[in-house]
This record gives sequence, structure tokens and C-alpha cells, in this order.
Amino acid sequence: MNEPFAYLVEQLRRLPGVGAKTARRLAYFLMEEPAETVDALVKAIVDARREVGYCRICGNLSTQNPCEFCADGKRDHSLICVVETAAEVMAMERSQGYHGVYHVLGGVLSPLDGVGPEDLRIRELLERLRSDQVQEVILATDPDVEGEATALYLARLLKPIGVRVTRIARGLPAGGDIGFVDGITLAGALAHRQTM
Repeated sequence: MNEPFAYLVEQLRRLPGVGAKTARRLAYFLMEEPAETVDALVKAIVDARREVGYCRICGNLSTQNPCEFCADGKRDHSLICVVETAAEVMAMERSQGYHGVYHVLGGVLSPLDGVGPEDLRIRELLERLRSDQVQEVILATDPDVEGEATALYLARLLKPIGVRVTRIARGLPAGGDIGFVDGITLAGALAHRQTM
């Protein structure tokens, strides 16, 4: 295999969720596409890297600074939703049920991977909470081991400040079938049940 092609495969493997087989398939796809299509992809990547940056307030990815959420006076700035990455901001927005602002941690606590509190945007969150405006912080980290550990760490850190700290509920997906739901999700649904 020639070196430029092997290097392309190696670089594609660095993408999340892309293994060796998928990387080779993508590399062959790119080699077989018209040059204009590949050039457009390369230009899109270069332009996005140049024009998109981190919001100085919340850490979200945006083409403006502060981002569109932090700059929006119609959003509820007394409510901060803490998420792991900018991808979760977009997921929350798709729900159309949240109208507060965000804080992107930039990851989760993971001692095995060498990620501690100093590696996340926790200090910046604490600085934001010095404002009397913030009344509630919603912890919306993933319900996995690292996400739960991060949420627990933040809850313990934030409660003494006097701000209300909440955690997103877990449960069954709309249209889901109880018989096929994993045990952890079902346990979360039972634990966070609501009165009708």
C-alpha cells in the first residue's frame, strides 16, 4: 500500500467510531470521488476549524463570541445546563424544551484516562455562579460511570454555594418497549417515577 493512502487511512482511524475497516472504506471512497467533491470536503473542514471557536462564557462551539445562546437576552440566564460537549448542546436544543443557557465542561472526570477536575471547565462554571442571577444548575452528563461521577462531584462542589442543583431524569424512551429495555435504564425509570 502506498504511503499517502496508508497515512490517509491512519488519519481517518483517529475519528471517533471509525475502526480500521471503516477507515479503509472511507479512504477508498475519497479516492474514487471527483476531485471537486474531495476539495469541497477539505475546504469545509478548514473553514470550520478557522471560523468556529469556543464561546468565552459557556465553552460551546460557535462562529460568534459570545455564542448565540449566551448572547440571547430572551433565554433564561438564571438556569445553566451543564453538558459534557458541544454535541449535547445541540441535542438539548433539538428537544425544544430547554430555554436556559449552557456550560460545556469539555469532557468528564476519568482518572483512568488522566482527566481530573483541573482538565475540565469547572473553574469557569464556578466563576459564572458568582453572579446572583444564576438560580439553578442542571447536570446533564451521560448516565455512564464517568458521567455519574462528574455529576456527583459537581453536585458536592456546587451545593454549598447555595444554588439549586438538579440532575436530568433517566427513563424509558418514547415509544419504547419495556421488555427490551436494559436493566439500568429501567431502574432509572423506576427511581425517577412521577405522581400522576
